[in-house]
Amino acid sequence: MAYRWKLVALLFCCGALNYGDRAATSAVFPLFRVTLGITDLQIAAVGSLFLWAYAIGSPLAGVLADRKSRSRLIVGSLAAWSIVTACTALVTTVNQLLFTRVLLGFAECLYLPAAIALIADHHDSGSRASAISIHTAGLSAGLVGGGTLSGYLGEHHGWQVPFLSLGVAGILLAVACALFLKDGSGERPAPKKPSVRAFGELISIPSIALLIAAAMFSAAGMNMFTNWLPLYFRESYGLSLAGAGFSGTFLVQFSGVLGALFGGVVSDHAARASKRRRMLLQSAAMALSAPALILFLWRPAFAVLAVCIFFFGLMRAAGVANENPMLCDLLEPRKRSTAIGLMNATNCLAGGIGIFAAGLLKTSYGLNTAFAGISVLMLCAASLTITGYLIFLERDLARGTAAGN
Repeated sequence: MAYRWKLVALLFCCGALNYGDRAATSAVFPLFRVTLGITDLQIAAVGSLFLWAYAIGSPLAGVLADRKSRSRLIVGSLAAWSIVTACTALVTTVNQLLFTRVLLGFAECLYLPAAIALIADHHDSGSRASAISIHTAGLSAGLVGGGTLSGYLGEHHGWQVPFLSLGVAGILLAVACALFLKDGSGERPAPKKPSVRAFGELISIPSIALLIAAAMFSAAGMNMFTNWLPLYFRESYGLSLAGAGFSGTFLVQFSGVLGALFGGVVSDHAARASKRRRMLLQSAAMALSAPALILFLWRPAFAVLAVCIFFFGLMRAAGVANENPMLCDLLEPRKRSTAIGLMNATNCLAGGIGIFAAGLLKTSYGLNTAFAGISVLMLCAASLTITGYLIFLERDLARGTAAGN
């Protein structure tokens, strides 16, 4: 197997652990109620503070990944977040738990800009979307595995065990990455311009601005699910912790794995004819995902709801599979991590708002209303990307080609 695909396989594991650590907390929320006395708004704060810390650190993380060794940033981030995850097992108060989530956000934010750009360094446009989608599938697999494993271990051995187990696994994986990962040979140092100016230049490209705005709507909806769905299944359908952790992640994330892989292959195939088609595919998939969640308003039978959630996850992931490849098509290599870091920051900002909004809606209207509202967010995302496709994308791609992308 060529090195570039071995690289993807190893980063698949890193990405899975990255998102598995996030899912661990959501899976044991009911145990936190008993041991820490956590409230619904504090549960919302657990997810929101993590994402807002992630958002604050992501722009700098992107700049660093364009100026420093991407492979070393990956190793450092992986080791740091694994140590924080293990230390979470030691908390005894809600405030301590919130503090560890902030630390986790700052540690994890270094990973994705460096990892996605490193994959792009080793894959050209003919295989880039497929390679990035395999990595994205690892993120989804981590949410399913982390949520299920943490729910099971927490229910049978106490909530501390999942955090210790994931932390030790991450430290071992960091050692493997340190021995194996290497930077792409074609990287060029970025100019030493102020970061604010660099971000302004990215946003001034209409297609990128619309991609980022659309991703924010999608991220807000997805983070509502990631944070609240396990607890919703526990409270509304009486599932066990392991069952709620599995169902609350599997239905969205397994379909997300399939959607990401399918979307990546289709995206690369379509891009051979025209790179513009990536954004068209993204728009169509986002629009198709929107109606699936309206049934939450009527709280249907679990099997019916499961089918709707699965379809939503499938279509949304197929659309998201085009986001980072589209950014890479629009930008030269030395700017890619900065753009990905900026998108991560805005996604996490929106995701944190979505989680907190769902917590407020849970108290007044119930999570059914919050989840049904995700349909509106997905329609907004589809509207933004189709606008970019029809009006701006052809010109922006030509500009990127002229710049040496």
